[in-house]
Amino acid sequence: MTTTHAPAPPGEPAPDPGPSAAKPAAFGTPGPDTEHGTPPLRALLREARPHRMVLGATLLLVLAASASGLIQPLVAQEVLQGLGSGRSVGGPIVLLAVLVVSGALLTGIQSWWQRRTSERVVRTIRQDLVHHLIRLRVPELDRRPPGDLVARVTSDSALVQNAATEGLVMVTNGALTITGAVVLMGVVHLGLLAVTFGVLLAVGLVLGLILPRIRQAVARAQTSVGAIGAALDTSLGAARTVKANGAEGRETARADAAIQEAYEAGLVGAKYAALVQVLSGVAIQAAFLAVLGVGGALVASGELQAAALIAFLLYVFYLASPIASLLGGLGMLQQGLGAIGRIEQVKTLPVEDDVDPAESPDGAPIRDGAELPPPPVEFDNVHFAYPDRDPALRGITFTVAGGTRTALVGLSGAGKTTMFALLQRFHEPKSGRIRIGGQDIASLPRAEVRRRIAYVEQESPVMAGTIGENLRYAATDASDEDIAEVLRLTRLDGLLDRLPDGLGTEVGNRGVTLSGGERQRLAIARALLRKPEVLLLDEATAQLDASNEQALREAVDQAARRCTVILIAHRLSTVTDAEQIVVLESGLVRASGTHGELIGADSLYHELAASQMLTSTVSGSA
Repeated sequence: MTTTHAPAPPGEPAPDPGPSAAKPAAFGTPGPDTEHGTPPLRALLREARPHRMVLGATLLLVLAASASGLIQPLVAQEVLQGLGSGRSVGGPIVLLAVLVVSGALLTGIQSWWQRRTSERVVRTIRQDLVHHLIRLRVPELDRRPPGDLVARVTSDSALVQNAATEGLVMVTNGALTITGAVVLMGVVHLGLLAVTFGVLLAVGLVLGLILPRIRQAVARAQTSVGAIGAALDTSLGAARTVKANGAEGRETARADAAIQEAYEAGLVGAKYAALVQVLSGVAIQAAFLAVLGVGGALVASGELQAAALIAFLLYVFYLASPIASLLGGLGMLQQGLGAIGRIEQVKTLPVEDDVDPAESPDGAPIRDGAELPPPPVEFDNVHFAYPDRDPALRGITFTVAGGTRTALVGLSGAGKTTMFALLQRFHEPKSGRIRIGGQDIASLPRAEVRRRIAYVEQESPVMAGTIGENLRYAATDASDEDIAEVLRLTRLDGLLDRLPDGLGTEVGNRGVTLSGGERQRLAIARALLRKPEVLLLDEATAQLDASNEQALREAVDQAARRCTVILIAHRLSTVTDAEQIVVLESGLVRASGTHGELIGADSLYHELAASQMLTSTVSGSA
């Protein structure tokens, strides 16, 4: 929707830069309050507050259009009385036409302003949520389905969008217009006003019981929409695994269950919304019939003029519009209140407030390896446990000398990957210290810690886009010479020579057009291109053949001359020449030394080496 040819509404604010970190809250169906006791209505008004000036101007236009409608029955009464008495009615008819046309024009301008403001509100909400979600702490992301988080940015924000703008204006306009109509109806005849008020009050009491149920149904339906997104994220994200295991039926059934839940909740909401619509129509019809009966009797007795009864009946009919506006706005508010609770839950999740994507849009700068020698890395009595699980690390202590290669080995679950997560401050240790270059990383911003470290994950994720975009993902200012060097070191240069588009070749979603080994080498090349102070390799050679594994070992050897390398290795053949091998078991350092030393000194390492037929290397290594 463009905004170039519309009247400029006053006081439109710039987008909010985003929320700050807050305490965590449990997910689920929102309760009556959000943000530790903040009522949902207050949270909804907070979203509308930055746009209060343009919403106020919009409301004034609505009220002006409503005022023109309110005056029309009185002018119509004047026309009828003039026709009955033979007076000229040209002036009242012109006035009536002016009121009709001006009301329509005001309504059109108001509608445009309101819709534009509505789009700006949802833009701000989505920007805030995206800014918050991208900075969520890793433990929070690990516990929550991505599909549900996405649903809160998309569908929930749309409901809040309508409630925070159109809903508020409709409720305010409806309430004020009804008040004005009631006053003018009282001017025409107080007795008929009492009859009308009695009918509307009875219907209003019933509506007061129904409207809160709409909010509950919307909250339940939106939770189910999030579950649908989570189910699809799981099945589409692992499409090959699903298909290879013939699990299409189970995944479809899981998504169907969430769809059915959303359908049933939607039906409940639709039922109550339809009931509100029926009652609003019944209210007007019942008021009309009651006024017609009582007013007709008054006209017959001579206590009321026919023109006054017609004017009053026009007001009764006129009430249909503001009542519909009021009830429609209340329905939108209830939907928005149900959605705002889910959005507020996201905003209360803790974020990494020392990592701001807006401050480093181009990625970390490439480090000049000649500036400083590679730093040592120290683990000093580090303890850590995941929630509701046994300790993963129980007093880990060892030092990696700067510019050397240290391998972490041990059985699965020994704590190797957890140590990498702590090094990058994805998690925080329960106690103990981790130092890089003598600095406690807890005293450094996360952005600074991660700038010093390059990490190659075990799964070697590749982003959708081109090979060149993936290489430059964290080093956007890398030179062509730097790229050519890492391609040579990881033996990707031959692959690019065979591809017609070279670095511009698309890799597909999650790198599906590349083999596992190619993805792994691309991830390693991306890490080397950053020229980090510390290089973390989590089983980086798992998908490489013998030739490429040897090439990678040579690349790591060269990288170790300008950075400190820590490797997690299950294939001991890749680390036999490392300066230090740390053997982990059940979260403890069991032993450390070179390959030759550990073969004779540690039974677990000897067993691991023997299972991979590496014990014969003792004589050559010792």
